Amino acid sequence: MSLLLAIISDTHLPRGARALPAACVERLRAADLILHAGDFVTAGVLADLQALGPPVEAVHGNVDEHEVRALLPSARLVRAGAARIAMVHDAGPSRRRLERMRARFPEAAALVYGHSHIPLHEEHDGFHLFNPGSPTDRRRQPTHTMGQARIGENGAVSFELIDLG
Repeated sequence: MSLLLAIISDTHLPRGARALPAACVERLRAADLILHAGDFVTAGVLADLQALGPPVEAVHGNVDEHEVRALLPSARLVRAGAARIAMVHDAGPSRRRLERMRARFPEAAALVYGHSHIPLHEEHDGFHLFNPGSPTDRRRQPTHTMGQARIGENGAVSFELIDLG
């Protein structure tokens, strides 16, 4: 049986009338596990995400309040079925990022990160780098985005970027 992961980052909530898009919330609720790569801002946003139902694994980001930083680590390794997925908020400069993160997390099949708000999926020799972008704060990107991953019984990981409009 495979696992379905819903992946978000950089929600930057609350902020005015901004909210998670309905299509994002629907995918979060349908997932077996939610990954959030930081920049919630408040602990209330983390609690709202946890209230959706699936378990939430997360790291804190650079703009998160003290309470969020006290609740969440800056880096973690998540077991998702037979796969291990590393998480950080900021994976550093793009130059040699994949090599640096693979060396930092040698036991992981993938690294999920955020910070840049730039959706990205790279894979080399079976190691994935995945940034879901942001479902609420697209900055210079054309659309709001999130991600999904499927974990196979054998631990194989496949990622998908989802355009939320």
